[in-house]
Amino acid sequence: MPAIAADPIGDLLKKAKTIAVVGLSTKPLRPSHGVALYMQQQGYRIIPVNPNIQNVLGERAYASLNDVPEKIDVVNIFRRSEFVPEIVEQAIALELTAVWMQEGVIHEQAAEKARQAGIFVVMDRCILKEHRARQR
Repeated sequence: MPAIAADPIGDLLKKAKTIAVVGLSTKPLRPSHGVALYMQQQGYRIIPVNPNIQNVLGERAYASLNDVPEKIDVVNIFRRSEFVPEIVEQAIALELTAVWMQEGVIHEQAAEKARQAGIFVVMDRCILKEHRARQR
């Protein structure tokens, strides 16, 4: 019998219920909006994290992760790489379990710091594409 390959990303997507989307835009043509809408349509609770908006996708927006009053399963980052360390610091302080940096969002030092704090890290990958690939 062949060994079953481990799929930590698939496991995360199965277990996660709530995704805080940092940098979620109200503009429908922005990748953050399309990805968050798709994940919402797949049954995930989306929590927008963006200090410049009040709400999006029918959800109240929060200025930072520190302001979110409920449990977060995944922090999905749609910010430029230079903003990642601050977001990771908040994730560590809140004892969150997973940080996901979207395609093009890369910060090795912050990723390593998160891993050392026991956080599962996905970097430079699209949560929509990873979810869709596992729906076959």
